[in-house]
Amino acid sequence: MIRGALVVLGGITTLNLAYAATLKALNVATENKRKKFALPCRACRGKGFYICKLCKGNATISWSPMYDPIAINPCLCPTCDGNRVQRCLNCLGKGYD
Repeated sequence: MIRGALVVLGGITTLNLAYAATLKALNVATENKRKKFALPCRACRGKGFYICKLCKGNATISWSPMYDPIAINPCLCPTCDGNRVQRCLNCLGKGYD
């Protein structure tokens, strides 16, 4: 009885893994076909990213917790996390429409 249950469970696991691998292969094939025929993104010119618009590529911004600051502290840019570039929101970083 237990052996039969293990065989069934093993078969289900094997089918699940095969199904996941097949879906992944189809997804990759679809993306490759889409890349081949798609036009490059107009916002990022096909790169998938562009210079951060908040820090303008400096990785830091000037910030002060007070309205009329005495001292302004440089802080890590919250938009790009200091990477100086941000993912294109038009193509979601893929580089094509």
